[in-house]
Amino acid sequence: MGRMKLGVLISGRGSNLQALIHACSDNNDPAEIALVLSNRPDAKGLERAAAAGIATQVIDHKSFDDRDAFDSALSDALSAADVALVCLAGFMRLLQESFVERWHDRVINIHPSLLPAFRGLNVHERVIQSGVRITGCSVHMVRSSVDDGPIIIQAAVPVLPQDTAHDLAARVLKAEHKIYPEAVRLIAQGRIKLHSGRVDFVDSMELGALLINPPLGRN
Repeated sequence: MGRMKLGVLISGRGSNLQALIHACSDNNDPAEIALVLSNRPDAKGLERAAAAGIATQVIDHKSFDDRDAFDSALSDALSAADVALVCLAGFMRLLQESFVERWHDRVINIHPSLLPAFRGLNVHERVIQSGVRITGCSVHMVRSSVDDGPIIIQAAVPVLPQDTAHDLAARVLKAEHKIYPEAVRLIAQGRIKLHSGRVDFVDSMELGALLINPPLGRN
């Protein structure tokens, strides 16, 4: 069986895309990036993909009269590239229910909090204001509600007393770059299954490994 083909959707700099590119550059990795799609022609992530020899495409949401037409164009491009798994990596558009249903259980996202806490935007500012001591990031299956869906893998990150939102975002991002490729690997290897609205692991040893946070340090 060949490597699982990924379609990565971006809107900006593509740092999580770069983490996926690095992981997939190993020919032993079970996944490969078939297409990088952006809704913004100036997204820096397109340059990262092109430098790695990965096919790119721009589908500008401003060129469409409604969201359904835009989502349909995205879906058609992904299908044409024979994509099996869609990875949202800083994609700043809400996907309509029709897209999510068409790609049911084949779209994943990474969010900079320990879901279900702190859904939505301005996460790090809200985390600091709340006074919590631990935050983190989550990779989850996408559903039509914002930042909802079965959680695949998470990493916890400390909130330090002197943190600004920028400091905390940088620390969380390091964890994102570790767990996103790991989540893709688990899916591509067929090591997760969905049961009663949650993710279970085919290999019971895997769960113990996922409870160990990546070594992040204090910087």
